[in-house]
Amino acid sequence: MVSGLLSRCRATVAATAAAGLGVLGGLGVAPAAVAQRSVPPPGTRILEPSAQRPGDAARGWDYLVYGDYVSSGVPLEVFRKAAGASDLDLGRSGSAQGLLYRFNAVRTAEGVEVAAPNCLTCHAETISGRLVVGLGNNSDDHTSHQASAVAAAGLATLLQFGAESPEVKAYRPIQQSHQAIGPFITTRVRGVNPADKIFAALAARRNAEDLRWLDKNQFDVPVETVPTDVPAWWLMKKKNALYYIGLGRGDFARLSSASGMLTLRDSAEAARIDTRFPDVMAWIRTLEPPPYPHPIDAGLAARGRVTFEKRCAKCHGTYSERETYPNLLVALETIGTDPLLARSYASRPEYHTWYNRSWYGQAPHAGRLEPTDGYVAPPLDGIWATAPYLHNGSVPTLEDLLDSGQRPSLWQRDFTNSAYDEKKGGWKYETRAAVEPGDRVTYDTTQPGYGNGGHEFGDDLDAAERAELIEYLKTL
Repeated sequence: MVSGLLSRCRATVAATAAAGLGVLGGLGVAPAAVAQRSVPPPGTRILEPSAQRPGDAARGWDYLVYGDYVSSGVPLEVFRKAAGASDLDLGRSGSAQGLLYRFNAVRTAEGVEVAAPNCLTCHAETISGRLVVGLGNNSDDHTSHQASAVAAAGLATLLQFGAESPEVKAYRPIQQSHQAIGPFITTRVRGVNPADKIFAALAARRNAEDLRWLDKNQFDVPVETVPTDVPAWWLMKKKNALYYIGLGRGDFARLSSASGMLTLRDSAEAARIDTRFPDVMAWIRTLEPPPYPHPIDAGLAARGRVTFEKRCAKCHGTYSERETYPNLLVALETIGTDPLLARSYASRPEYHTWYNRSWYGQAPHAGRLEPTDGYVAPPLDGIWATAPYLHNGSVPTLEDLLDSGQRPSLWQRDFTNSAYDEKKGGWKYETRAAVEPGDRVTYDTTQPGYGNGGHEFGDDLDAAERAELIEYLKTL
């Protein structure tokens, strides 16, 4: 399963390098096959491309799964005692052999080998019995502060090596960041991600000019965590702006390299990490979605394609011989989905202001954050695998997405690996009458940021048309 995926990844990397695609810096510049609309539909606007740096895809994969962009962690000896070996180690060698895919084995400035979290913590997930690198993690539990786990790892390190040891010093940066941001990044339900809040909590603790750690927050961190559903990486190569609200502009590698904020010492370390992220972006450009693993009714899908190209393609693009993707931002009053995420940056300008004046926002290759008033209509490649739907993961299936009247208000997902609903296209779930105290798995769409309204564009389809459209979406 995993080995097959990695073989395909390596083959894609090799083919990309051989074709010279790994050195075309076009991640944010739409290629010829992804045409732009000259006149956007009412209630939308075009997000224009930005120049991107070139990179080497093979080097990018290597840095992604071996690199030190997170440069602190649990000493490898302590980690292995607690976690043991994993067969989901991506087939890596050396110190990373047997290490769960979510961690890299890196050597810190103190000369200590540690298990450091990597990008796949959020950007890999298991579906239909196999691990898919690039699929957003939709099963992690962020409903509680992870202080106990952090404290336990710190205590084990302290007891084994001593307070003044290099191992304790190597662990300290990740320990201090987790303790500082942990109380601010909890979610109401398992499966959604607090990525925007992680950025906010870290920005509050970083000096903008040199990115050094501050002992206390420099501005207030909001209490509410706005949930997001981690988007698939393979969509990135079509996008002109990152994140659900099109907030991330400029250099995608610079924007993405900010993952190092968790543990970096200063802007000099950020600059070193930044030089490697064009390669990571080049590797991400090679990703393709996993094919739908179940039978598809070709006749239904053909009729669904007609409906899709008539009703959906103007915002989401086409997927035939010549693909197009219009890169549209859809205004809140047009899309009607939960507005809290879209309004969060505009209502708290200190966060995008901090980023834009920080090292990350400086030339050359600056990234920038530009708040918007809507949500990006995303590409739909591999949409079958990316349930739940909408930016906050509030809708469990495609059938529910295309019929807003049947969307459950309180629903509990089946988190087992065999829980895919082939008919509805998404996760099997059960409705609930209420959320009991301590319930962390029932999605409550009545809570701020968790609403499931909007995107009512499929409501007037009849049952047959909706089934045909879902069948076509499975082919993308």
